[in-house]
Amino acid sequence: MAEWIRINKFLSQAGVCSRRKADELIEDGHVTIDDHVAMTGEKVCGEEKILVDGVPVQKEEKSVILMVNKPRGIVCTAEKREKNNIVDFIDYPIRIYPVGRLDKESRGLILMTNEGELVNALLRARYYHEKQYMVTVDHEITEDFIKKMEQGIFLEELGVKTRRCRVWKNAKNRFTIILTQGLNRQIRRMCAACGYRVRDLVRVRIQDLKLEDLPEGEYRELTDEERCKLMASIEKGMQQEKQAGGGTPYKAGR
Repeated sequence: MAEWIRINKFLSQAGVCSRRKADELIEDGHVTIDDHVAMTGEKVCGEEKILVDGVPVQKEEKSVILMVNKPRGIVCTAEKREKNNIVDFIDYPIRIYPVGRLDKESRGLILMTNEGELVNALLRARYYHEKQYMVTVDHEITEDFIKKMEQGIFLEELGVKTRRCRVWKNAKNRFTIILTQGLNRQIRRMCAACGYRVRDLVRVRIQDLKLEDLPEGEYRELTDEERCKLMASIEKGMQQEKQAGGGTPYKAGR
């Protein structure tokens, strides 16, 4: 007997997006089931003709996680109306989506996957997933700048103070920063608040995953070891949340 599940869960398991995003797509009328517009909470068994913006959706048999070295100018969205969207740029043979954002002017490491729940887990800032960046600015870096960045900066336009972070100077106008949150254009906003302008920004690490010698514009699948480490870090964060009274741990497919 087929298992009946909510349409938002089906879309998430199919790698389309997170459940929350799926609910938004459903509410806005982007999802159809057997030629009728889907309703929030509606259940499916997977044998229906399910479309998102007219594109058929099917569960993928293989779980895919790609490491991508994004060039400057590519936008981290699956939105087809964006001509420089990363999905078309990668042109992978099955449906995959970016995990989080790396703004258009920035470059470096971003993950892409067909696992909607993995996307959701990695985006949860409360799990403190580390992301490391190499940043070049427009003038010499001072000790005062490093101190301010490390202690956290109040960003007026977002109405929030950034978390404490690790920062060190690499060269006259280049530094490394490790963040555990992902506010919109966070590093650029932090630098601007200190009177600096970012000239180049490269993400070189997400948790234990390192960009290293992956050529710009190229991608590769995670190795088994990399995948296991990534899943372990997600599992750890979700177990901690469960112990504190949150949800259940995410179990990744293969």
